Amino acid sequence: MKLHWIPFQNVPQLSYKDKSYTNEIAALRSFYKYPVSIDAFEQVIADKSKESIDRKMLVSVLQEQYESLDTPEMVKKNIQSLANQNTFTIITAHQPSLFTGPLYYIYKILSCINLSQQLNKRYSENHVVPVFVTGGEDHDFEEVNYINLFNKKVVWENDQKGSVGMMSTQSLRPTLDQLKEILGASDKAKEIFDIIEKAYTQNELYSKATVQLTHELFKAYGLVVLNMNHPKLKHQFIPYIKKEVLERPSKQLVENTSQQLEKVANFKQQAFPRDINFFYLREGLRERIVFEDNRYKVLNTNYVFTEEEITKEIQEHPEYFSPNVVMRPLYQEVVMPNLAYIGGGGELAYWLERKAQFEHFGVNFPMLIRRNSVLWLDKGTTKKVNKLNLSIPQIFQKEDALTRLFINNQSTVSLDINTEKESVGAAYDSFAEKAKAIDPTLAKTILAEKAKQLKSLGQLEGRLLRAEKQKHETSLLQITGLKEKLFPNNGLQERTDNFLSLYLKYGRTFFDVLLEQLDPLQKQFLVVEDD
Repeated sequence: MKLHWIPFQNVPQLSYKDKSYTNEIAALRSFYKYPVSIDAFEQVIADKSKESIDRKMLVSVLQEQYESLDTPEMVKKNIQSLANQNTFTIITAHQPSLFTGPLYYIYKILSCINLSQQLNKRYSENHVVPVFVTGGEDHDFEEVNYINLFNKKVVWENDQKGSVGMMSTQSLRPTLDQLKEILGASDKAKEIFDIIEKAYTQNELYSKATVQLTHELFKAYGLVVLNMNHPKLKHQFIPYIKKEVLERPSKQLVENTSQQLEKVANFKQQAFPRDINFFYLREGLRERIVFEDNRYKVLNTNYVFTEEEITKEIQEHPEYFSPNVVMRPLYQEVVMPNLAYIGGGGELAYWLERKAQFEHFGVNFPMLIRRNSVLWLDKGTTKKVNKLNLSIPQIFQKEDALTRLFINNQSTVSLDINTEKESVGAAYDSFAEKAKAIDPTLAKTILAEKAKQLKSLGQLEGRLLRAEKQKHETSLLQITGLKEKLFPNNGLQERTDNFLSLYLKYGRTFFDVLLEQLDPLQKQFLVVEDD
């Protein structure tokens, strides 16, 4: 396999926000605490060591969640080590996407494991555990209930309400049957489907199925998977829940930071805080808490609390209080001995809105690291790229630009008539200059004629290009197919395709190759070319 590293600024599919943090633009420096480097972890470790984490409780929660899982010794040791003061975590997180959802779910995790391995070598007096947090409390079902596989959409149809993680898996049988049919009957297909089927049929709750599937895929690398929707974890968060619900500081803090980000870096607000950034969570229910008429109300329900009553509810049942996107990062960092968060460009943009909020609550703000991005070219795609005589950086161009580039490379004559346009334009300019001394209105007529002639030349250039295209119709169709495969909907492969299409070809080699290469400190886009 050939590996190509592309600077982020040369990937047009990435947003301005995404590139800005990764490229460390000066305007963003005050919105994060640590520079992204392996040397900076010395300070992160020192700062996080000052915080009190209930490690015994954390270990007991993880051991409880792993009771029914086939857990290798490496994972058991990683969980147990969290009881020690010199053990820390690197965290990545995602919603509980069906069958892992888009490819970047996989890339996040492998980036996290790679960095943990690096830190264990560099800071051998400490121990760093890679942790994947599954967002089991989310209720955005339409965002997680499907995958794209071989240009087919596999969808979980389900009319349950409330938190996705608390939904039953019983309605998944038709979806599993559809997946099995698409995967086929190869040895790799049978192997991976068996893992998936067991995860979703051995667990009644979807959150537990997500934990099992992710664990089975990455247990060989020591990954620890955590569902944070747990009463013991929520109990550690009680003081922060009370402060947010009763005093409501986050809205102003985050909005002020967002305004500053827009002013100095042109970052539009990423997440919109509420007055109270918690949902009320019960079976089949996850609704916002609001403060109205001097009462705390749960929208679309009959739940109403006085200040005294909701304070008691938080104290006795913290598990009923589900953090939204504004409070979830804080919750994570309160209960975990975490050093860094690895996420995508959009995620890091909303983390940049949180530093003042973390300071207000007295919680250390972790290092923010952009996950690796990958474009994977299988052997068939690599052959097409080579046959079309395209370079790896060129395939990131828009299809029109790529088509023109290909035609220009193939044509026996130059299709670029800029030189001719310049000559014609210069002739009319010279003519107009002479006419100006005699009759200024005549000069305007000449310049108008110049514009008409240049437009006509542009039209003739277009006809020339179309004529040349007809000679290479088959190759141009291949370019269209190539772009559709590598950049679905003009976006990145990793944001649309599921990992299963690649797993069927490569098996666990797919993970092994990526784990070795996905160093999130690299700060470049990886293209894997299977030749």
